[in-house]
This record gives sequence, structure tokens and C-alpha cells, in this order.
Amino acid sequence: MANIKSQIKRNKQSAAARERNKAVKSEVRTRTKNAVAAVGTEDEETTLRAAIKRIDKAAAKGVIHKNQAANKKSGLMHRIAALREEA
Repeated sequence: MANIKSQIKRNKQSAAARERNKAVKSEVRTRTKNAVAAVGTEDEETTLRAAIKRIDKAAAKGVIHKNQAANKKSGLMHRIAALREEA
């Protein structure tokens, strides 16, 4: 455990940021799953738009890297396109 006052504060800040980042990443996964599950329904476009918006927001906040955000969006679009072709 740290003895230095500034390091103690930094550890607290890191823990808070880790919890925030974990929540954001979890929401990105949830929105992605919802978008995939909504393929073929009437709210397909809104859930897809919400998932993409959340991925972009996570990248803008620095939770994920911008290239990772692009890869996630690309993969999501590929999965949805494949599901549309199956149906």
C-alpha cells in the first residue's frame, strides 16, 4: 500500500475510473447484443443506432481506442448483414 499522499489519491482516482470504464464497456456489449437480437424486428434500426452511438461515445471519452471502436462497429455491421441474408 502506498504511503505517499499523492499516490493514495491517485489510487482512489484509478479505482473510480476503472469502475466507470467497466460500466461503459458493459453497456457497449449489452447494446451490441440487443442490436444483433433485434435483427428482423421493427426496432432494428433504433437499436443498431443506439449501439453505434454508444461505441462512438466510449471512443470519444477514451474508454476504448478509436480503432477498436471502428473494429467493433465493422464487426457489428458484418454480423447484422449476415443475419439479414439468412432471414
